[in-house]
Amino acid sequence: MLQNELHTSILSESFSDVIGQDRAKYDIKSAILANRNILIVGPAGVGKTTLARNIARLLPPLTVIKGCVFHCTPEKKVCPECSKRKDTVEIPGRERFIRVQGSPDLTVEDLIGDIDPVKALQFGPLSMEAFTPGKIFQANNGVLFFDELNRCPEKLQNALLQVLQERKATIGSHQVDLEADFLFIATMNPEDTNTERLSDVLIDRFDVITMGYPETDAVEKEILVRYGQKMAAVPDNLVSLMVHFIRLLRDAKDVERKPSVRATLGLYERSQANALLKKKKKVDIDDFRDAVFSVLAHRITLRPALRYTQSPEEFIEKEFQTMLKTGMGREFKEKKGDVP
Repeated sequence: MLQNELHTSILSESFSDVIGQDRAKYDIKSAILANRNILIVGPAGVGKTTLARNIARLLPPLTVIKGCVFHCTPEKKVCPECSKRKDTVEIPGRERFIRVQGSPDLTVEDLIGDIDPVKALQFGPLSMEAFTPGKIFQANNGVLFFDELNRCPEKLQNALLQVLQERKATIGSHQVDLEADFLFIATMNPEDTNTERLSDVLIDRFDVITMGYPETDAVEKEILVRYGQKMAAVPDNLVSLMVHFIRLLRDAKDVERKPSVRATLGLYERSQANALLKKKKKVDIDDFRDAVFSVLAHRITLRPALRYTQSPEEFIEKEFQTMLKTGMGREFKEKKGDVP
C-alpha cells in the first residue's frame, strides 16, 4: 500500500531541502520504489534526518479510523478495537512519520508495546484491549524513522528482526501476530564510537546508502547561505574562507574526529554574533577568528600520537595561521577582507 502511495511522487521528487548528495538521493528513491528497508550511513550533520522527513512529506493524506493509534484504514483494520468503529478522519502525511531515537535505554516495549495496567484491570491482562502499541504499530501506514540505530542494545536489535522481515510482531503474552505496514528508514554514524555493533543478521535486512560531507566548497557554502541565520552582512570571500578552513581540518591527517557541517554553520553564525556585539553591521576576519575555538575545539579529536603534545586549541590556532599565510587565506588577507 505504501509503495503504491509513494510511487508517483518519488519519481519526481528532488529532495531539494538537502543540497548536494545526488548519489544518495538516487539510491534512496530506488530503494523506496523497491520497498526496501533503508539504512543511511554517514557522519553527523549531512542531512540524513532531513531526507527521511522529506520522504514522509511525500505521503498523501490518508483516511483512517478515528481514534486508532494503529492508523487502521476502513479497508484494513489491524487492531481489534477498530472492528467496532466506523467513524473516519483524514490525516496528513507528516503525521504518519514516527521517530525513534536510538539509545541504550530504549526497550523492546518502547518499540513493540506493553500491557497497560489500568486497562488490564478493566479488560483482563491478556486482552488485546489492554495492549498499548509501541512505535512500530504507531508507524502503521507511515514511515518509521530510527535515528542512530547503532545506539540501541543487542536485545532490541533482535526484536527488530521479525518486524523488518515480515512486517509483523509477535506480542509475547498474547501469542498473537500484529501486522504493521511501514517504510523503515534508519541512520547510523560510523564515526561515533559510543555505540553497539550491529549484528550481521540485522544489517542483512537493509540496503545501505552512504552519505558523506558536502562534495565541494560550493555545495557547503550554499548550505550556509540557505540555512544559516542572518544577523550581519558576511562578505562572500569570508564565507568561502570559513568553508575552506573547515575542509582543511577535515583533510588534515592529524584530525581523527572531523568537524561536521554544523561546525561550519556555527562559525558562520557566531562570526555574525561577534560582529553585532562589537556594534558592527559587517563581519570581518577578527570576528571569524574570535569564534574559532568555541565552535571547533570540542568538535575535533586529534590522533592519539598528538593528543599528549598538543591541545585541540593549539592545533586549530596553528592551522588557522598556516591558512592565512597560504593559498586562499593569503589572497583574502591581501584584499583585507573586502568583497571581490
